[in-house]
Amino acid sequence: METVQNPTLLGVDVYLAATILSGIATFAVLVAIYAALSVHDPMARRVKALNERREQLKAGITASTGKRRAKLVRRSEGADRIRTLLASLQVLQDSQLKEAQRKLLQAGIRSKEWAVGVIFGRLVLPIVLGGIILFIVYGTNSFADWTPLKRYGLVAATFIFSYKAPDIFLQNKITKRSAAIRKGLPDALDLLVICAEAGLTVDAAFHRVAKELGKAYPELGDECALTAIELGFLTDRRQAFENFANRIALDEVKGIVTTMIQTEKYGTPLASALRVLSAEFRNQRMMRAEEKAARLPAIMTVPLILFILPVLFVVILGPAACSIKDAFINGPV
Repeated sequence: METVQNPTLLGVDVYLAATILSGIATFAVLVAIYAALSVHDPMARRVKALNERREQLKAGITASTGKRRAKLVRRSEGADRIRTLLASLQVLQDSQLKEAQRKLLQAGIRSKEWAVGVIFGRLVLPIVLGGIILFIVYGTNSFADWTPLKRYGLVAATFIFSYKAPDIFLQNKITKRSAAIRKGLPDALDLLVICAEAGLTVDAAFHRVAKELGKAYPELGDECALTAIELGFLTDRRQAFENFANRIALDEVKGIVTTMIQTEKYGTPLASALRVLSAEFRNQRMMRAEEKAARLPAIMTVPLILFILPVLFVVILGPAACSIKDAFINGPV
């Protein structure tokens, strides 16, 4: 009995390739459906934490004030030890410490003790990771087939990346957080305008913005709530506005802060100034969206060439190539 051979294209079984591609497409569709159904709620984790805290208070198993104070003391002692070590090595400068603290605030990390950890990481990571790669490259035969220039490049790149790793991590968090805050600025300004026209004070307006927009924009809600608290207890309200600008790495926020400081200093209407800023921010957001849409054809060129056109050629020319191959193999009837 003669066995029927499946058609092949370039030595590949067409039926087998089609089955594998169908399985991959089905898996991608299932992943897309799961991603669409499981929408991330930014406030779900916070609500869960509050509920757990409430249950702990009801059960009476919360940690005592003494334990919390001891935990803070231990954390402070660890930071002091690292600070003493860096000071003895003469690698701790006040300017670097202030810059690290500023970046931590912009990344959403409130604890200032981590600034010493960032500087300590710049010192320790190149020694640890660089020493490991140095031993692997020159102490073993793992890269014996590499040229001396390539091995030196690997070691140098490891040292540079290890030194820059803490800054890269912080900059990534700052970028993501700034992008999340930028999305909610026009809505926050509109709500501030409404609160100002309703006769609320600035700190009450910030409280209202934090309450209303905290679920949609958690990062912006936290910053507005903290600014409202600082406006309530700081003697200099200008300092509270400047702290708000320093905690967010956005030029738009600096413009808002400058406007609020000037309105409080000269007595100009706050609502009209904020309304102008809100319209300007909405226009900027629309221009950024139009810019991304204009870049889309150029970005889609590479996926089109790599993934869509080859599949299209296989679908169109595949049957014809199989027929031509069978005609050459079997010969004329």
